[in-house]
Amino acid sequence: MEHPPNEEPVIELHQITTRFGSHTVHEGLDLSVRRGEILGLAGGSGSGKSVLLREMIGLQRPSSGQVRVFGEDLATLSAAQAQALRLRWGVMFQRGGLFGSISVRENVGLPLREHRRLASAEVDRIAEQKLALTGLPPDAGLKHPNELSGGMLKRAALARAISLDPELLFLDEPTSGLDPASSRGVDELIMDTQAASGATVLIVTHDVDLMWLVCDRVAVLGEGHVMALGTMDELSHNPSPAVAAYFNNPREARAARAPVARPPA
Repeated sequence: MEHPPNEEPVIELHQITTRFGSHTVHEGLDLSVRRGEILGLAGGSGSGKSVLLREMIGLQRPSSGQVRVFGEDLATLSAAQAQALRLRWGVMFQRGGLFGSISVRENVGLPLREHRRLASAEVDRIAEQKLALTGLPPDAGLKHPNELSGGMLKRAALARAISLDPELLFLDEPTSGLDPASSRGVDELIMDTQAASGATVLIVTHDVDLMWLVCDRVAVLGEGHVMALGTMDELSHNPSPAVAAYFNNPREARAARAPVARPPA
Protein backbone atom coordinates (compact mmCIF):
# COMPACT_ATOMS: atom_id res chain seq x y z
CA MET A 1 0.00 0.00 0.00
CA GLU A 2 1.37 3.40 -0.90
CA HIS A 3 1.73 6.08 1.72
CA PRO A 4 -0.79 8.92 1.88
CA PRO A 5 0.54 11.89 -0.12
CA ASN A 6 2.47 14.41 1.96
CA GLU A 7 3.98 17.37 0.16
CA GLU A 8 6.06 18.52 3.15
CA PRO A 9 9.71 18.32 2.06
CA VAL A 10 12.30 16.67 4.28
CA ILE A 11 15.13 17.14 1.78
CA GLU A 12 15.30 20.03 -0.69
CA LEU A 13 18.02 20.30 -3.32
CA HIS A 14 18.02 23.57 -5.23
CA GLN A 15 20.19 24.28 -8.27
CA ILE A 16 22.92 21.87 -7.20
CA THR A 17 26.07 22.04 -9.30
CA THR A 18 28.99 19.72 -8.56
CA ARG A 19 32.31 19.93 -10.34
CA PHE A 20 35.58 18.07 -9.91
CA GLY A 21 38.11 20.13 -11.83
CA SER A 22 36.81 20.39 -15.39
CA HIS A 23 34.37 17.50 -14.92
CA THR A 24 30.75 18.45 -14.13
CA VAL A 25 28.67 15.82 -12.30
CA HIS A 26 25.54 17.88 -11.52
CA GLU A 27 24.40 21.06 -13.26
CA GLY A 28 21.45 22.96 -11.78
CA LEU A 29 19.89 19.86 -10.20
CA ASP A 30 16.61 20.23 -8.28
CA LEU A 31 14.96 17.54 -6.15
CA SER A 32 12.55 17.40 -3.22
CA VAL A 33 11.96 14.37 -0.98
CA ARG A 34 8.57 14.27 0.76
CA ARG A 35 8.06 13.35 4.39
CA GLY A 36 7.19 9.68 4.89
CA GLU A 37 7.93 8.50 1.35
CA ILE A 38 10.41 5.96 0.04
CA LEU A 39 12.26 7.66 -2.80
CA GLY A 40 14.63 5.80 -5.08
CA LEU A 41 17.61 7.55 -6.63
CA ALA A 42 18.51 5.82 -9.88
CA GLY A 43 20.69 6.44 -12.90
CA GLY A 44 23.57 4.95 -14.82
CA SER A 45 27.09 4.62 -13.49
CA GLY A 46 28.70 8.04 -13.29
CA SER A 47 25.39 9.90 -13.04
CA GLY A 48 26.31 11.22 -9.60
CA LYS A 49 24.03 9.24 -7.29
CA SER A 50 26.65 8.57 -4.62
CA VAL A 51 28.01 12.11 -4.88
CA LEU A 52 24.52 13.48 -4.31
CA LEU A 53 24.07 11.19 -1.31
CA ARG A 54 27.30 12.51 0.23
CA GLU A 55 26.04 16.05 -0.28
CA MET A 56 22.73 15.26 1.39
CA ILE A 57 24.41 13.85 4.51
CA GLY A 58 26.92 16.67 4.72
CA LEU A 59 30.07 14.72 3.85
CA GLN A 60 30.66 16.89 0.78
CA ARG A 61 29.57 20.34 -0.33
CA PRO A 62 28.32 21.02 -3.84
CA SER A 63 30.17 23.59 -5.92
CA SER A 64 27.04 25.74 -5.79
CA GLY A 65 23.38 25.44 -4.87
CA GLN A 66 21.55 24.72 -1.65
CA VAL A 67 20.98 21.51 0.32
CA ARG A 68 18.26 21.76 2.97
CA VAL A 69 17.40 18.90 5.33
CA PHE A 70 14.54 19.30 7.82
CA GLY A 71 14.41 22.91 6.67
CA GLU A 72 18.05 23.60 7.60
CA ASP A 73 20.61 24.83 5.07
CA LEU A 74 23.58 22.49 5.60
CA ALA A 75 26.06 25.13 4.46
CA THR A 76 25.09 27.57 7.23
CA LEU A 77 25.16 25.23 10.24
CA SER A 78 27.71 25.40 13.05
CA ALA A 79 29.50 22.18 14.01
CA ALA A 80 27.12 21.69 16.97
CA GLN A 81 24.04 22.33 14.81
CA ALA A 82 25.28 19.92 12.13
CA GLN A 83 25.87 17.22 14.74
CA ALA A 84 22.37 17.67 16.16
CA LEU A 85 20.90 17.35 12.67
CA ARG A 86 22.90 14.21 11.88
CA LEU A 87 21.37 12.51 14.92
CA ARG A 88 17.99 12.76 13.16
CA TRP A 89 19.07 10.49 10.30
CA GLY A 90 20.64 7.08 9.85
CA VAL A 91 22.87 5.84 7.04
CA MET A 92 23.27 2.31 5.70
CA PHE A 93 26.48 2.25 3.68
CA GLN A 94 26.87 0.14 0.55
CA ARG A 95 29.45 -2.23 2.04
CA GLY A 96 27.97 -2.17 5.51
CA GLY A 97 30.56 0.14 7.06
CA LEU A 98 30.72 -1.96 10.23
CA PHE A 99 33.89 -2.05 12.31
CA GLY A 100 35.53 -5.44 11.92
CA SER A 101 37.29 -5.43 15.29
CA ILE A 102 34.11 -5.44 17.39
CA SER A 103 31.01 -7.61 17.47
CA VAL A 104 27.88 -6.93 15.46
CA ARG A 105 26.00 -6.06 18.68
CA GLU A 106 28.73 -3.59 19.64
CA ASN A 107 28.54 -2.06 16.16
CA VAL A 108 24.80 -1.53 16.47
CA GLY A 109 25.17 -0.13 19.98
CA LEU A 110 27.99 2.24 19.09
CA PRO A 111 25.76 5.25 18.18
CA LEU A 112 23.89 4.74 21.45
CA ARG A 113 27.10 4.71 23.47
CA GLU A 114 28.30 7.87 21.75
CA HIS A 115 25.10 9.91 21.81
CA ARG A 116 22.88 8.58 24.62
CA ARG A 117 23.58 8.45 28.35
CA LEU A 118 22.66 4.82 28.86
CA ALA A 119 24.02 2.00 30.96
CA SER A 120 25.98 -0.63 29.06
CA ALA A 121 23.34 -3.29 29.69
CA GLU A 122 20.64 -0.99 28.27
CA VAL A 123 22.71 -0.32 25.16
CA ASP A 124 23.11 -4.06 24.63
CA ARG A 125 19.38 -4.60 25.12
CA ILE A 126 18.45 -1.97 22.53
CA ALA A 127 21.08 -3.27 20.09
CA GLU A 128 19.67 -6.78 20.40
CA GLN A 129 16.18 -5.41 19.83
CA LYS A 130 17.26 -3.61 16.64
CA LEU A 131 18.97 -6.75 15.37
CA ALA A 132 15.81 -8.75 16.05
CA LEU A 133 13.76 -6.18 14.14
CA THR A 134 15.93 -6.80 11.07
CA GLY A 135 15.31 -10.53 11.29
CA LEU A 136 18.73 -11.62 12.53
CA PRO A 137 18.96 -14.58 14.95
CA PRO A 138 20.02 -13.87 18.56
CA ASP A 139 23.53 -15.25 18.12
CA ALA A 140 24.30 -12.94 15.17
CA GLY A 141 25.04 -10.05 17.52
CA LEU A 142 27.90 -11.96 19.12
CA LYS A 143 29.66 -12.55 15.81
CA HIS A 144 32.06 -10.23 14.01
CA PRO A 145 31.02 -8.68 10.69
CA ASN A 146 33.31 -10.95 8.65
CA GLU A 147 31.44 -13.98 10.01
CA LEU A 148 28.13 -12.89 8.46
CA SER A 149 26.80 -13.66 5.00
CA GLY A 150 26.13 -10.79 2.61
CA GLY A 151 22.43 -10.68 3.39
CA MET A 152 23.02 -10.83 7.14
CA LEU A 153 25.60 -8.06 6.88
CA LYS A 154 23.08 -5.81 5.11
CA ARG A 155 20.58 -6.47 7.90
CA ALA A 156 23.17 -5.69 10.57
CA ALA A 157 24.05 -2.44 8.78
CA LEU A 158 20.37 -1.48 8.73
CA ALA A 159 20.08 -2.31 12.44
CA ARG A 160 22.88 0.14 13.17
CA ALA A 161 21.28 2.77 10.91
CA ILE A 162 18.04 2.61 12.93
CA SER A 163 19.67 2.39 16.37
CA LEU A 164 18.79 6.00 17.23
CA ASP A 165 15.25 5.75 15.80
CA PRO A 166 15.94 8.26 13.00
CA GLU A 167 13.31 10.26 11.14
CA LEU A 168 15.25 9.89 7.89
CA LEU A 169 17.09 6.88 6.45
CA PHE A 170 19.69 6.90 3.68
CA LEU A 171 20.28 3.46 2.14
CA ASP A 172 23.19 3.13 -0.28
CA GLU A 173 22.76 0.16 -2.65
CA PRO A 174 21.07 -2.03 0.00
CA THR A 175 20.75 -5.08 -2.29
CA SER A 176 24.03 -4.89 -4.23
CA GLY A 177 25.95 -8.15 -4.32
CA LEU A 178 23.06 -10.23 -2.96
CA ASP A 179 21.41 -13.26 -4.50
CA PRO A 180 17.73 -12.87 -5.53
CA ALA A 181 16.34 -14.50 -2.39
CA SER A 182 18.44 -12.31 -0.09
CA SER A 183 17.54 -9.23 -2.14
CA ARG A 184 13.82 -9.99 -1.77
CA GLY A 185 14.32 -10.30 1.99
CA VAL A 186 15.96 -6.88 2.14
CA ASP A 187 13.13 -5.41 0.01
CA GLU A 188 10.57 -6.61 2.54
CA LEU A 189 12.74 -5.49 5.45
CA ILE A 190 12.90 -1.93 4.10
CA MET A 191 9.12 -1.79 3.74
CA ASP A 192 8.55 -3.23 7.22
CA THR A 193 11.05 -0.82 8.77
CA GLN A 194 9.45 2.19 7.12
CA ALA A 195 5.94 1.08 8.02
CA ALA A 196 6.91 0.60 11.67
CA SER A 197 8.80 3.89 12.04
CA GLY A 198 7.16 6.24 9.53
CA ALA A 199 10.64 7.40 8.53
CA THR A 200 11.40 9.06 5.23
CA VAL A 201 13.68 6.76 3.21
CA LEU A 202 16.03 7.63 0.35
CA ILE A 203 17.53 4.66 -1.49
CA VAL A 204 20.44 4.89 -3.92
CA THR A 205 20.11 1.82 -6.11
CA HIS A 206 20.65 0.16 -9.48
CA ASP A 207 18.14 -2.55 -8.57
CA VAL A 208 15.04 -2.14 -10.76
CA ASP A 209 13.20 -4.90 -8.88
CA LEU A 210 13.72 -3.00 -5.64
CA MET A 211 12.36 0.19 -7.18
CA TRP A 212 9.21 -1.56 -8.39
CA LEU A 213 8.58 -3.32 -5.11
CA VAL A 214 9.50 -0.66 -2.56
CA CYS A 215 9.64 2.91 -3.87
CA ASP A 216 6.78 5.40 -3.86
CA ARG A 217 8.67 7.50 -6.40
CA VAL A 218 11.99 7.29 -8.24
CA ALA A 219 14.25 10.11 -9.44
CA VAL A 220 16.40 9.24 -12.45
CA LEU A 221 19.69 11.13 -12.71
CA GLY A 222 21.41 11.78 -16.00
CA GLU A 223 23.09 14.54 -17.96
CA GLY A 224 23.75 16.41 -14.72
CA HIS A 225 20.16 16.73 -13.53
CA VAL A 226 16.98 14.81 -12.67
CA MET A 227 15.84 13.50 -16.06
CA ALA A 228 12.59 12.04 -14.75
CA LEU A 229 10.71 11.76 -11.46
CA GLY A 230 7.59 9.75 -10.71
CA THR A 231 6.17 6.36 -9.81
CA MET A 232 7.69 3.32 -11.46
CA ASP A 233 4.56 2.88 -13.55
CA GLU A 234 4.93 6.45 -14.81
CA LEU A 235 8.64 6.02 -15.51
CA SER A 236 8.13 2.75 -17.36
CA HIS A 237 5.94 4.67 -19.83
CA ASN A 238 8.21 7.72 -20.03
CA PRO A 239 8.78 8.66 -23.70
CA SER A 240 12.43 9.65 -23.16
CA PRO A 241 14.72 7.04 -24.81
CA ALA A 242 17.27 7.46 -22.00
CA VAL A 243 14.67 6.73 -19.32
CA ALA A 244 13.01 3.93 -21.30
CA ALA A 245 16.37 2.21 -21.85
CA TYR A 246 16.97 2.17 -18.10
CA PHE A 247 13.64 0.58 -17.14
CA ASN A 248 12.59 -1.58 -20.08
CA ASN A 249 14.17 -4.93 -19.28
CA PRO A 250 13.00 -8.42 -18.25
CA ARG A 251 13.67 -7.85 -14.53
CA GLU A 252 11.39 -4.82 -14.54
CA ALA A 253 8.62 -6.83 -16.12
CA ARG A 254 9.06 -9.69 -13.66
CA ALA A 255 8.91 -7.35 -10.68
CA ALA A 256 5.80 -5.63 -12.03
CA ARG A 257 4.03 -8.99 -12.31
CA ALA A 258 4.85 -10.06 -8.75
CA PRO A 259 4.64 -7.04 -6.45
CA VAL A 260 5.04 -7.26 -2.69
CA ALA A 261 2.12 -5.82 -0.75
CA ARG A 262 3.14 -2.67 1.09
CA PRO A 263 2.42 -2.81 4.83
CA PRO A 264 -0.10 -0.25 6.08
CA ALA A 265 1.61 3.05 6.98
